[in-house]
Amino acid sequence: MNLAVSFSPSTLTLFRTTTFSITSSASTIPLPLRPPMDQTPKRVVVCGGGVIGVCTAYFLAKKGAAVTLIEKSEVACAASGKAGGFLALDWCDGGPVESLARASFNLHRSLSAELNGPQSYGYRPLTTLSLTVTESDTNPPSSSSTTSKPSTVPSWIDGPIRSPRTIGTLETTAQVHPQLFTRTLIAKAVEDHGAQVVTGKLERLELVGDRVGSVVVEGGRVIECDSVVLALGPWSGKLEVLSSLFRVYGLKAHSIVLEPREPNSITPHALFLSYYPSRGGKAIDPEVYPRPTGEVYVCGMSAEEEVPENPDEIRGKEESIAMLKRVAKTVSSHLGEGGARVKAEQACFLPCTDDGVPVIGEVPGVKGCFVATGHSCWGILNGPATGAAMAELVIDGHSTIIDLKHFSPARFLGRRKV
Repeated sequence: MNLAVSFSPSTLTLFRTTTFSITSSASTIPLPLRPPMDQTPKRVVVCGGGVIGVCTAYFLAKKGAAVTLIEKSEVACAASGKAGGFLALDWCDGGPVESLARASFNLHRSLSAELNGPQSYGYRPLTTLSLTVTESDTNPPSSSSTTSKPSTVPSWIDGPIRSPRTIGTLETTAQVHPQLFTRTLIAKAVEDHGAQVVTGKLERLELVGDRVGSVVVEGGRVIECDSVVLALGPWSGKLEVLSSLFRVYGLKAHSIVLEPREPNSITPHALFLSYYPSRGGKAIDPEVYPRPTGEVYVCGMSAEEEVPENPDEIRGKEESIAMLKRVAKTVSSHLGEGGARVKAEQACFLPCTDDGVPVIGEVPGVKGCFVATGHSCWGILNGPATGAAMAELVIDGHSTIIDLKHFSPARFLGRRKV
């Protein structure tokens, strides 16, 4: 598996090795430190190479654990490689995920300072706009449609928009390239902290009494461990130790990646749309994220669907991809045919729980077995705080990053039939 990846343009080259110091301020969170050298490293196996598993592996390794990451295909091969990478400080306020989201947004800033995020994985603040868009068969996007446009709307958005609002500022919204972010972290964990990556399918857990003793990978390989973290995303439901306790279902989301012919014309404005098709179809809520690589990412068209066994088998629906292309060209002439090349047409599964809250904590009845899943569309945002909190929980027995009581898998006890 080749984790060293370069990304065009050259301003975004993955895996810089410069070391940065972290300063304490209101917008940063101290990163976990390694234990004293005289302690025997705790052996931890992390199952799942998405952003949640990789963040957990990174912070565990940084704290001095002997970490082995198991991934069936390759790191960031599913949602963590095909997501939008949008980050928001306060969009989860008022709910159980508020503390997690705020801590993680600030931790993203700390990680960006440590890992040279702007160059390594496209970290940057964004202005975020809400727009209403209605398709028109007779009035395609053109510069003439921008004559009465508010100054807050950049010129490249030249389609039939209404009701523009600023819903995120440079202080409250940001972005990363999710695949580059995830692979930067695992490379750092391997190169600087001795983590190991094993490509293979998790077969089963082996218990010694009521405690995890080892992990068995398909083919018979046994990896002994003191603890295991199950960060399997939408595949969590395929493991009985989890499916007997709670349900994780997959929400299939579609996306396209465009390469505009004039990338310098596209400003860093994320767009959240209320989009009305011209033929009276149901309104949809697509999102548009320009990236500092020069690409523009467009996503939406989500529905619950059975998760396939292998992430390599995931394919998008043609009608959903076609709809996203219509959205892109309606919003901007820079993103339609002739204005941009379609680089990728893809789909991924977001892991969701029945109560809409992630599951983060030790599995009841199985000592040393931990789970982190169910982050829905906020996995990239909440990966760092989840990983840092999980590392503390596994090594220290409690988390100082966030209070994990709202996320405990024990909340499902008695709700689901075994």
